[in-house]
Amino acid sequence: ELPDNLKALFRPMAMMVPDYALIAEIMLFSEGFGDSLTLARKQTAMYRLASEQLSSQDHYDFGMRAVKSVLVMAGSLKRQDPNMIEDVTLIRALRDSNIPKFLAPDIPLFNAILKDLFPGVSVPAIDYGRVKEYIEKKLVEQQLQIVGPFVAKIIQLHETMIVRHGVMLVGVTAVGKTTVSTTLGHAFSQMKEDGADGGFEKVDRYTLNPKSITMGELYGEFNQLTNEWTDGIISTIVREACNSVANGDNAKKWINCDGPVDA
Repeated sequence: ELPDNLKALFRPMAMMVPDYALIAEIMLFSEGFGDSLTLARKQTAMYRLASEQLSSQDHYDFGMRAVKSVLVMAGSLKRQDPNMIEDVTLIRALRDSNIPKFLAPDIPLFNAILKDLFPGVSVPAIDYGRVKEYIEKKLVEQQLQIVGPFVAKIIQLHETMIVRHGVMLVGVTAVGKTTVSTTLGHAFSQMKEDGADGGFEKVDRYTLNPKSITMGELYGEFNQLTNEWTDGIISTIVREACNSVANGDNAKKWINCDGPVDA
């Protein structure tokens, strides 16, 4: 409890929890779904059950940001295949945007929640035949073994990057985080060179370790004596990437901050 003289200096305000079901219903309807009411309720129930039953991790997010990304992905899938059953479309969006970030013990629980909410609905597996072939080829070129779960994790990174412009790969040392992103970038570049179908572009990767330099060297800083701005590595890379795109370069630009997460 604050004293009255201090409380008088604050302006009272009210806050409320957003109606996730209503927001999801409106967004699904705007994306072209017919049965948006039922699907919105199922998605809201899925996130509520997932937040209650799955393990607690720092990188798990079941809030509005996650809801919106799933709805945008569902709309994209709907436009790609308007004749697909709407339940299947939403399940694919929920699965593809959530499973890559779950720990292995949580995946069976998540799949069980989906089966309970969408009983009797079977989702066909997505065929990444050409992408998978090039990924395996690049693994062999790096003298690495082709391990099914590792290839699946690379494909999950590809799926995640379709709906998000910023992705974080987390894990203990030597689990293959750098290899995952490197292999995927090399596979895309090779597919562009070979003219493979799918609209893949060459990938330009800029790799740096944020913990090896100061914050000023990373982002840029003002000189307190001369009041002059000096660009940092990140700002220089972003400017260089934007200039190349403005000059007609269609290559993807990946800025890879390869280091501890607390940077």
